[in-house]
Amino acid sequence: MDPINKITFVGVGNMGNPMAGQLVKKGFDVTVFDVRAETAQAFVFRHGGKAAATLATAGTGADAVIFMVPDDKVVREVLFEKGLADALARGTTVVDMSSSAPEATKVIGNDLAARGIGYVDAPVMGGVVFAQDATLDIMAGGDAELIERCKPLFEAIGRKLYVCGPLGSGHVLKCLTNYINACAMINTLEAMTIGAKFGLDSGVMADAIESMCNGRQHPIAKKVVPHVLTRKYATGMAMQFIAKDVKIAVDTAHSIHAAAPLAEKTAELWAAACKQLGGKLDQTEIVRYWESASGVKL
Repeated sequence: MDPINKITFVGVGNMGNPMAGQLVKKGFDVTVFDVRAETAQAFVFRHGGKAAATLATAGTGADAVIFMVPDDKVVREVLFEKGLADALARGTTVVDMSSSAPEATKVIGNDLAARGIGYVDAPVMGGVVFAQDATLDIMAGGDAELIERCKPLFEAIGRKLYVCGPLGSGHVLKCLTNYINACAMINTLEAMTIGAKFGLDSGVMADAIESMCNGRQHPIAKKVVPHVLTRKYATGMAMQFIAKDVKIAVDTAHSIHAAAPLAEKTAELWAAACKQLGGKLDQTEIVRYWESASGVKL
């Protein structure tokens, strides 16, 4: 496949602006399009490149098209309802770097393939701050040759590329990582509000949580990678003792009338796993509870 040089970038809002700006900075021929013409013009004034007045102009001659828009519905609308796909030559590669639904991504990919156009899903993680310094994490799904063709683009805007598998798998990993982050956010806030109601200082709690729950203490580093994925299950802490501590947290919340819906559900799950598997097993063997329910093995 020929290398990519001429890029059409659709959507230069908060995320798309610094991402497309990095491509200009790294020497790519970038044409931007945004539903707000003034936004595209502001991009050119700040970063360089060109602004297209129409989608037909934007797509003509492009080696690749990158989307950074709200979701797959906008991607489909721009491609097929507003006619961008009609302006793309066979052999063009379209890359959706938005957060889109994987099943919709597969359908879009099939529709583009019928036109001889490739499709890759490559959502990013890191937000505006990391987009500005080109250290985004990128999760790519699709044909291996297409992903390889796009690597120079990814290297221009990110620090690490995860090749996830078939089309749609990048979007699956993106939504799962956001699910983990979303859960961790409210889990932390719930714990801190319980602590605050008990009388703990917020600053002390934040400092302790940062030390005890992140980095080497984070479950992915301390338990999942070394014990679950290796099937060693040897942390030295039995499931029943984790279940006990979670129940103490719930009982404490109840005693001071603090809201603890996540803690309550967590206690329920640990208790159910102990009952099903046996509470004397290593804490990391709780993975079997999910593996059994889902019919897969990590």
